[in-house]
Amino acid sequence: MSLKNDAFPSSTAFDLINNSLSSDDAERKDAVKKGNAIFAFTLKNKEEQSESWYIDLKEHGVVGKGTVPEGKKTDVTLLLSDDDFGKLVSGKANAQKLFMSGKLKVKGDIMKATKMEPILKRAQTSAKL
Repeated sequence: MSLKNDAFPSSTAFDLINNSLSSDDAERKDAVKKGNAIFAFTLKNKEEQSESWYIDLKEHGVVGKGTVPEGKKTDVTLLLSDDDFGKLVSGKANAQKLFMSGKLKVKGDIMKATKMEPILKRAQTSAKL
């Protein structure tokens, strides 16, 4: 099942991250060990529509639609535009600079948000956003 939403072009990255996590068991376990959190992403597109995805690196190393897996609690939520998320995943933007400029908002444990960067880098290698 694809996680892509055509109204959010950068959402392709969630499929890439999911494929990366599901293709290599050792890599997924390493990501869960390093991430140890559930990350939610709420993106806003140019039409001002919002959509959410999560990356569960607390237990299973899976990616899904919505803000949180059923019965779980999100550790950190990142809110940004679809365009900025695309730049972040492709390596054209830096999360810290987006945060400092107010383009990236973080709710929850901000220190856990810093653990997300290595996971996004996995999508960078194959992202064509």
